[in-house]
Parts: sequence; C-alpha cells; structure tokens
Amino acid sequence: MSFKIYTKTGDTGKTSLIGGTKVHKNHIRIETYGTVDELNSYIGLVSDYLTNVHSKQMLKEIQDRLFTIGSSLACDPDKEPLMKIPDLKEADVVLLENEMDAMNEVLPTMKFFVLPGGHQAISTAHIARCVCRRAERLCVNIQQHDLFVEPLVIKYLNRLSDYLFVLSRYIAHLLEVPEIPWKPRV
Repeated sequence: MSFKIYTKTGDTGKTSLIGGTKVHKNHIRIETYGTVDELNSYIGLVSDYLTNVHSKQMLKEIQDRLFTIGSSLACDPDKEPLMKIPDLKEADVVLLENEMDAMNEVLPTMKFFVLPGGHQAISTAHIARCVCRRAERLCVNIQQHDLFVEPLVIKYLNRLSDYLFVLSRYIAHLLEVPEIPWKPRV
C-alpha cells in the first residue's frame, strides 16, 4: 500500500509544527527549517560532485545533523519536552572543527579573498555556505522574536558555514583547480 504525498491540509496557507500547533506557512519557524532543508539539498549536490570518500561520508553525517536541526526547528517548543526529538551534541561542532583543522593542514595559507568558482563542486559548496549563513541568521531572528531555538543549533550552523568555506578550498586543492583571488578595483 502506498501513501499519497499530498494531504491537502496546507491548501489554506497553514501547516502544523511537530506537536500539532497550526501556523502560517510564512511563520519564521517554517522559513527557517525550510532554509535548513534547502541547505541539506545543496550539500547533497556538493557530495554528488565529489569523489573523495571521506568528504562524501562527512557530508552525509552533516545531512543527518541538518535533519536533526530541522526537527528541532519544526517542533513546537512548548510541546517538545514531551516528545522524542533527536539531539544535536557539542561533539557535532567539535567534529566540524577537527575536519576543518585537518583540511587546513594541506591547504596553502590564505593571502587573499577567494571568489567562488573554478568548478561546479567549488561553486556549489559556496552556495551551500551562503544558504547556511542565511539559516543561521534566521535562527538568530527566531531568538530575537523571543521564540525558543536551541543555542547549539546556532553554534552548529555558524561552524558549518566555516566548514563549507574550508571544504570549497579543499575541493579546489583535490581537483587541482587554482583558487580565484579577488582583485579589487582601486
């Protein structure tokens, strides 16, 4: 028996948070976890361009964490304590930091700003980085509206955007594609 993907329950412009609370589809929580979903899709695309097994495995791990973050953001915070929602852990942030440190060991020191480009994988990693920064800004916006967002989510997204920048440089290194320096007009 197959199930239908459409439910028609959102036809009036509302949807439900995990826990059943109805909100408008332009609610800041919906916008935020939708952006995390967009980020997850771009990370999948970056992975599709790569052949490096370790980087692909790391991106799969990150995609799993983004589903965890999406679950957290999609949950009604008043009802979350009563539910089993996957947790993000400080070790997830540390993993990103360790991965950046390992990639930076083989990368040349940055002496200029880098323009996105040179290969589809590099450009897509930069797009993912930008979407990640947007997701981070949206989480901060949730906080500023006195709505709950787990502080570790913001920390993870902040570190993930750094990771994606370093990954874009690492991909250039693996593909032997020269980085494109930004040369400002003077």
